[in-house]
Amino acid sequence: MHPYLLLLQLLVILAVLLSGVPKSLGVDDDRYLNCSQSFQCAKLENIGYPFWGSNRPDYCGFPEFRLNCSGDAPTISIREQEFRVLSINQSQSTLTVARADYWNNVCPTPLTNTTTIDNSSSRILQFASDVQQLLLFYACPPLNIPLPPQLTSQFNCTINSTANSINYYVTEDLTDFGISNISSSFGTCNTTVTVRVSQSAASDLALNTSEENLADALDSGFNLIWDASNNLCQQCQGSGGQCGYNTSSTEFTCYCKDGPNPSNCAGKSTSIKIGFAVGGAILFGIFVGFYVYYCLQRKKKRAAEAQSKEIPTPLTSKSTAPPSTSLSQFESIPSYPSFTSKSRSDLGKASTYFGVQVFSYAELEEATENFNPAKELGDGGFGTVYYGKLHDGRVVAVKRLYENNFKRVEQFMNEVEILTRLEHQNLVKLYGCTSRRSRELLLVYEYISNGTVADHLHGKRKESGFLSWPVRLSIAIETADALTFLHRNDVIHRDVKTNNILLDDEFCVKVADFGLSRLFPNDQTHVSTAPQGTPGYVDPEYYQCYQLTDKSDVYSFGVVLIELISSLQAVDTNRHRHDINLANLAINKIQNHLVNELVDPLLGYDKDYSVRIMATAVAELAFRCLQQEKDMRPTMEEVLEGLKAIQNEDLGAQENGVAEAVVLDIGADEVGLLRNLPPPLSPDSVVTDKLVSSSPTTSSF
Repeated sequence: MHPYLLLLQLLVILAVLLSGVPKSLGVDDDRYLNCSQSFQCAKLENIGYPFWGSNRPDYCGFPEFRLNCSGDAPTISIREQEFRVLSINQSQSTLTVARADYWNNVCPTPLTNTTTIDNSSSRILQFASDVQQLLLFYACPPLNIPLPPQLTSQFNCTINSTANSINYYVTEDLTDFGISNISSSFGTCNTTVTVRVSQSAASDLALNTSEENLADALDSGFNLIWDASNNLCQQCQGSGGQCGYNTSSTEFTCYCKDGPNPSNCAGKSTSIKIGFAVGGAILFGIFVGFYVYYCLQRKKKRAAEAQSKEIPTPLTSKSTAPPSTSLSQFESIPSYPSFTSKSRSDLGKASTYFGVQVFSYAELEEATENFNPAKELGDGGFGTVYYGKLHDGRVVAVKRLYENNFKRVEQFMNEVEILTRLEHQNLVKLYGCTSRRSRELLLVYEYISNGTVADHLHGKRKESGFLSWPVRLSIAIETADALTFLHRNDVIHRDVKTNNILLDDEFCVKVADFGLSRLFPNDQTHVSTAPQGTPGYVDPEYYQCYQLTDKSDVYSFGVVLIELISSLQAVDTNRHRHDINLANLAINKIQNHLVNELVDPLLGYDKDYSVRIMATAVAELAFRCLQQEKDMRPTMEEVLEGLKAIQNEDLGAQENGVAEAVVLDIGADEVGLLRNLPPPLSPDSVVTDKLVSSSPTTSSF
């Protein structure tokens, strides 16, 4: 082929390569222009991705986020249930919604539960951390049990022209913590509806139980968080594009000025540059090949001419080797290990999160026999605990959180961070967890075999063995030691209760459940936060003022001390209405010098002088912990010192057979119970052994 013809072909090839460049580089794509405009829906303005509706095309947002703008407020359909959209926060990816059927109406027809938000899809709407359940009970019979004031919240309804005046509502806080007889009594109602409100609205309902306030709480709505490929959208906007949706491939797309791209506009311009580079390289290669071919052909022609003239020419063959790349160039590049199936397995086992092992969901599912109900160790406010056995032979307790939503993830991460940051002989040890992106949130703890203090005082282990006074005092000291350690390390437990105090076979304490705990800033006296915890244990000042301090744990521990003395539950609706709350009952008894009526008769308060004087001293210490004002309470360190003094019977001297007052350096002198104690009934009484009863055979976390 003539060289000029070959050159002409090369130019044609180059023209074909360049024809792949968009002809409209100077013209903006229509979809880019349409999706760059925000829109107004009813009274809400400046709405953008992922929402669409009204005059905004469907390719500018995800199908799930279509807004109906025909009414006085936008509405959105979530799993076939209509919600009014009260506000949209584009920067935080949140929106506030309220049930459309409950708008200005606490008695809609028909009665249906708030839809369950689906967290399993790649594009999710999930409840925000401040969302709380509200249970509405319709057509109920009169309740025949005494209830706390919070539960006497009724509202009127006329449904289907039938008057139905006995209806109740209950917030999540009261139902989650197992107040006896409440659920069974409300269960006789004709219909139960679960709706959602914000925590602030629920707190207002606790203070004002009127029907008008109930309607206001429902109308104020609750927050949802969305994730419509948010990370891809940030990349797209950062590269100058507009976020959108490909209705054909049903995936996120980035609309650029020169057309759509899967993720960002930088990638599109880069691909054009790469096309130019590749085209140029191909063209250069072809040109070099042409030049080499032309030179060889000329040499062959000259050789043929010389041979025809019988000029002796040596028969040599020269080969031109193609340029090769030296392996040494690659040897200088840092290499990456090649992962065999075994090394991948080892890597998975070695992976950590906050310094603890990350388990796979499948491994823990196998360890618990697919979360066999027969393996359940306990049920708490946030999850169920199962007995399990790992591949390496370790016996563990696996906590399975109820819901994988934003609130539960926060509690999950909180517990992992605190338990890996702190280590103490009286804190439960965390072995590991699943990834927070796992299909379920699971925590793996050391297995504590002897149940909880609540089990032994008034639960399922009450009949299996009696906790002697020395054991109870030892439990109090070890728990106080753990809480003192937490406070020294700027951590507030926030859910101190006998259900969270575990016992091993030697009745040694392991404090557990740090899902609600807070890391406390060093330079602050309190943290403002919505009250959380268990009814009966929550600091009243924290509940009223929303100010969390280390004295909140002191109050809760005071309730634990009274439980250890009395074996009574922190909340019991079967008691007289003034005594439902154990703290109120205890304060009343102690102020009226009736400690003998408070102490568990099985402890021998009336017969054993040693028990009598120590139990009375612990009651006085608990009294100071239960003061309404936090400044009147001792610190946990002072409480610990006081308990140790009581255990060592360092309660003062006896003179002329009369016990002197207990000296506890805890900064208050409101109560002097011990001055009026009678002389010892049995001066030679011997303190019973710590392990009075045999260890129970059943196991618990």
